Amino acid sequence: MAVTIFAAIDVGSYEVSMDIYQISPKIGIEKIDEVRSRIELGHDTYTNGKISYESAQRLGEVLGDFSRIMKEYKVTSYRACATSTLQEARNVWIVLEQVYQRTGIRVEILSNSEQRFFGYKSIAAKEADFSKIIQKGTAIIEIGGGNVQISLFDKDTLVTTQNFKMGSLRIRERLLSVEKETIYYEKLVEELIHNDILSFKKLHLKERKVDNIILLGDFFIEKLLVSDYGMGESRTVSKAVFMEMYERIVHKSAEQLSVELGITLEYASILVPALIIYRVFADEMGAQNLWVPGTQLNDGIAYDYAQGRRLIRSTHNFENDILACAQNIAKRYMSSKSHVRAVLKVAETIFDSMRRVHGMGPRERLLLQIAVILHDCGKYISMSEVAKCSYEIIMSTEIIGLSHAEREMIANIVRFNNEPFKYYGEADSKSTIDRDTYMVIGKLTAILRVANALDRSHKQKAENVKVQLQDKELVLVIDTQENLLLEEGLLTQKADFFKEMFNIRPVLRRKKRK
Repeated sequence: MAVTIFAAIDVGSYEVSMDIYQISPKIGIEKIDEVRSRIELGHDTYTNGKISYESAQRLGEVLGDFSRIMKEYKVTSYRACATSTLQEARNVWIVLEQVYQRTGIRVEILSNSEQRFFGYKSIAAKEADFSKIIQKGTAIIEIGGGNVQISLFDKDTLVTTQNFKMGSLRIRERLLSVEKETIYYEKLVEELIHNDILSFKKLHLKERKVDNIILLGDFFIEKLLVSDYGMGESRTVSKAVFMEMYERIVHKSAEQLSVELGITLEYASILVPALIIYRVFADEMGAQNLWVPGTQLNDGIAYDYAQGRRLIRSTHNFENDILACAQNIAKRYMSSKSHVRAVLKVAETIFDSMRRVHGMGPRERLLLQIAVILHDCGKYISMSEVAKCSYEIIMSTEIIGLSHAEREMIANIVRFNNEPFKYYGEADSKSTIDRDTYMVIGKLTAILRVANALDRSHKQKAENVKVQLQDKELVLVIDTQENLLLEEGLLTQKADFFKEMFNIRPVLRRKKRK
């Protein structure tokens, strides 16, 4: 059985790392080497809004070294990702283009939702432990240099995921001017983050109990728990054990921690803010058990690569998590559950029956499902501006596992469900959507319009619908005794655009009864 050698590169806020993996169906995913280099790109971003010339040069040197290491390992494929925080640097694209010209390594910037999804996948790689833990109320807390991400599970279902701009490096930079002048640094950090945590608790916790917390993002905290506090193979510790470590570290200066723990001064300076964030969330959620899986972003990138090429099998359905996230957004904005279910069934049936015609695949089907789930969310804000409000809600709400471009596609599909379709070139000049992607938006919009027309009354008359593709017609056969005059009239209005996209006209027929 052939073994694939894969490299994952993480260009983070304060560290650039590369992990080398060997992957095959027989052995699964096995890490065979790791390389790390300290570069505080986040420091430049937060203080100056740009990546400095010196940091850019250093990044080029490090990735050049990574390129040579990959050749030595005979790496057959790689993926290099920059964390979403670097998007805030005004010159990031210039720097990454210069790095590519110098090293041949193309670095992509992940959206925050993509980044957190990889972090989530890195945990799911440890399937036995992960599946067991999320049966009860569980929160994943991932701390980066610029952001903190909270993902909440309940009964094996992803309830919500929220991002806060309060990462350890960002907090350090914001409090740098007062840190030396106070002995109450812990209280300052608490005050800085307290309102965001309180708002999250009111919106999403309510009566929900969180039994477990999964800690991600700080490998040194993990090492301390293993070496000094006896965290065994289960990688689980009690809140009391965590607090022992917390009290040992939190009141010491960065200089003291650097000497005592044998770490760099820069790293010591962000360790305390990270610990305080973990502790405050643990307190507010009332969790008594903490799981430290010891995984990093690169593990999730490797897992995603292996899963996408079917080199491994996963028992966990990640698409269901994305759909669950969308369903919770729809619930928050009081969308009609029965209407969404009816439209979804018709849309999926149309999509599946026309695969040879539309040429789209599983990912586009997922985007259609999400568009259906969210197509009415704007009614919560305005009944007269549904399209506009729905678009803004989707563009302003993270959906874990989707890129920014995919979220923009969904927002446009939902908008054009009610508004006249804007053809490529007429649309928003700020959009980065290319022509091929815009064509997908048009196709999925046409399907959504037809599916929605069959339940415009919200009476679910078309729950039992079958689709037949006959010559240049898409025949929608409905098994119902109810009056279909409204649906027939609305379908006629939607049919022209559907025919324009597919050269096929949808027609409605009632099932013949014997």
